[in-house]
Amino acid sequence: MLKIKDDLDLKELEKYDFELKTDKVIEKYQLSINDKGYNQTYIIVMPITRKLIIDTHATFISDKLTIIYDLIEAGLVEKVEDR
Repeated sequence: MLKIKDDLDLKELEKYDFELKTDKVIEKYQLSINDKGYNQTYIIVMPITRKLIIDTHATFISDKLTIIYDLIEAGLVEKVEDR
């Protein structure tokens, strides 16, 4: 599993076009990727767990998910064991 490092201020994600969203009482950082069709993909970071979650209905999204590589290269992501 990939997660945002614990010592990182999550506001740093806004530099990568993530937006802080609130659904009722749950806050999350969300990046929306639209393929100009009907497919919408979201990369979500929940502040409590800091896990990277990919929610998609798209079939071919690998070329659009380079933002994950950018986050890793910037040193914002670490690999941890899933519990």
